[in-house]
Amino acid sequence: MTVYLDNAASTPPAPEVLTAVTHVMTELYANPSSAHGLGAAAARALEQARAQVAALLRAQPAEIVFTCGGTEANALGVLGAAALARGRHVVVSAIEHPAVLRSAESLVGKGWQLDKVAPAPDGRVTVDAVLACLRPDTAVVAVMLANNEIGTLQPVAEIGRALRAAGRRLHFHVDAVQFAGLISLDVATLGADSLAISGHKLHGPKGTGALWLRKGARVAPLWDGGRQENGLRSGTENLPGWVGLGRAADLCRQNPQAGAAVAAQRDRLESLIVEAIPQATTTVPASTPRAPHIASIRLPVLPAEPLLHALEARGVYASAGAACSTRSHGPSHVLAAIGVREQDAVLRFSLSRLTTESDVTLAARALREAVDEIADVVKHRPRGARP
Repeated sequence: MTVYLDNAASTPPAPEVLTAVTHVMTELYANPSSAHGLGAAAARALEQARAQVAALLRAQPAEIVFTCGGTEANALGVLGAAALARGRHVVVSAIEHPAVLRSAESLVGKGWQLDKVAPAPDGRVTVDAVLACLRPDTAVVAVMLANNEIGTLQPVAEIGRALRAAGRRLHFHVDAVQFAGLISLDVATLGADSLAISGHKLHGPKGTGALWLRKGARVAPLWDGGRQENGLRSGTENLPGWVGLGRAADLCRQNPQAGAAVAAQRDRLESLIVEAIPQATTTVPASTPRAPHIASIRLPVLPAEPLLHALEARGVYASAGAACSTRSHGPSHVLAAIGVREQDAVLRFSLSRLTTESDVTLAARALREAVDEIADVVKHRPRGARP
């Protein structure tokens, strides 16, 4: 039996999404920019998808720019804003996804200065810490809604209000890739200028995403070409993917209680693990505001990779930190920022609305067995040997 608990890395596409994508690929294959009737039909499908994504965010369709994924949407929000800025200072939280963090770091080579806001030990940045980093030349601020490794929710709306109250004319970008789809989201309440989402995090297709750009906010395109997407994202429209994203967004909007149900399953999983494994704890306090689908479990002085292999051998799929950093074998910048020791294993179990009680029970049992197995190996390993 397979128990898939790596949904923060990628969710399985919903059946309705697969149907929508197949329909477009077989019936609406014309270029949406073509002037003939088939092209017009494709264009109508594209605008319907745009309206569906906008509805999920409680935004206007004209504010949605389709992209190839969350990484491009984040880059457009950060680098696109920086390209039009007068200042040369950018502020980001130290626990941003690499899509934001590396975009900001790339600006340093172009004469910018970068400040990273450290989180508190509970994995959340504070409004005061962000404001303390501001300078007269600060042009871009980026803070994520939900962290992709430990699930902590950041006080984005409070930060947005504080930035506006301070009268700062800067671009505030928000990465909502791990937030949209499970938690009700109204972009108007955030005080943000742009916000990124990704299709494959909410049961849509891979290779799809969108940037919400507040009316009146401006970003420069990352490249030029045919001037699609209101001139901000040139290239022939990925109609099957974006229609699939629209359908996935619509399904999320129609199921506003999904987040609460997923959070209940996450809490049950954490309770079972902590009860069964004495040394296990949640990486951040369970009382910390968190995304409903991410359970981050800390296991002192155990190697993460062998634990993952032991789990997989039992049919349970999870990750160590974030999937985008797992294969790098380097320390997680998120875990380092909150003081987690490198010798401690931190496993991320990420759920979805498809996760069942049986999945949770089996995963907790498998982790207990995996910990016993790996701990026994570590106990009998010759001194100085690598795990």
